[in-house]
Amino acid sequence: MTSFHLHDPALEPIARKVIAGERLDRADGIALYASRDLLGIGQMADHVRHKINGDRVHFMVNRHINPTNICRNRCKFCAFARDAGEPGAYEMTLDAVAAAAREGAADGAYEVHIVSGLHPEWSYDFYVDMVRQVRNAVPDHVIVQAFTAVEIEHMAIIAEKTTLEVLSDLKQAGLDALPGGGAEIFSERTRAEAWEKKTSGDAWLRIHGEAHSLGIATNCTMLYGHIETAEERVDHLIRLREQQDASGGFLAFIPLAFHPANTELEKLPGTTGFDDLKTLAIARLMLDNIPHIKAFWIMVGLKIAQLSTAFGVDDIDGTVVEEKITHMAGATTPEALTKDELIAMICETGNTAVERDTLYRTIRVYPACEGTCECIAPA
Repeated sequence: MTSFHLHDPALEPIARKVIAGERLDRADGIALYASRDLLGIGQMADHVRHKINGDRVHFMVNRHINPTNICRNRCKFCAFARDAGEPGAYEMTLDAVAAAAREGAADGAYEVHIVSGLHPEWSYDFYVDMVRQVRNAVPDHVIVQAFTAVEIEHMAIIAEKTTLEVLSDLKQAGLDALPGGGAEIFSERTRAEAWEKKTSGDAWLRIHGEAHSLGIATNCTMLYGHIETAEERVDHLIRLREQQDASGGFLAFIPLAFHPANTELEKLPGTTGFDDLKTLAIARLMLDNIPHIKAFWIMVGLKIAQLSTAFGVDDIDGTVVEEKITHMAGATTPEALTKDELIAMICETGNTAVERDTLYRTIRVYPACEGTCECIAPA
């Protein structure tokens, strides 16, 4: 029987469930957050990671495009949004978006990732044409992953359509997948205080369920480290798990560490490395039906992302290129990494680096080297 070196006796009944492969409940999640035994929690999460994914740690070559930061919502936690005409406001043309996608594909990207503000003047046809032009600009093997559930709801409002109809139109235009952003924390209390204009938790879950019904794969997220409680984090995870039970289309869960700089919540301290690793590990333990847990290196930093592979994480995202949203909120990470840098990061941990596409189809496998991180030739 697998054993863990636990220093917190409160984790013992949870460890027995983990070894038996039993689902953890709300009380277990709260107990995990209350514990300071980070290494014990990490051991349990690493055990689950190996059961699901072995020693494989995924990465991808992708290109992020943020077409505009002009947004009608102006949420308190957001440093990205601007009003039209405000200093720093920008908007890209469809040609510019397509050109960025084409450039990303030429650099080897398997995914074009598009997330934007809710522009008050862009038409519904503009959004559909954006997908169509990007789809036409890149080879068939490149996945077009575009628009959060918040953006889908925005399109439905301006088009006077249902969100299901919007998703169907976008799929016909060439949409392959949805990113997981916009979920934040499903608690109505936090929504009322920090993003009252944003899509409700119920609507976010419904939209992702609709996407799954159409064969559109999606990711899911949780924004943590702001005004939420540990109990609200656990409730959020359980609602994602319940949606996955119902519709089954979530590929990966990505906890997003809140960056307070340049926001209306800038007096908050931001997350610690301890909290980042604990949140990633608890996600692996609670979300037994979501196959992948991703540490988004842009948000948690390169060192925590690398270390997280011992705390339940099997994905550190990708090359990214030109990410703006988190950097406007004070992120000090690079805006891009090379493929070789990602492989070396994974290799140093003793895991096998697996280059993948959005749908977690394997592109290439890079076996772990002997600790030199010079062995990056494909298998």
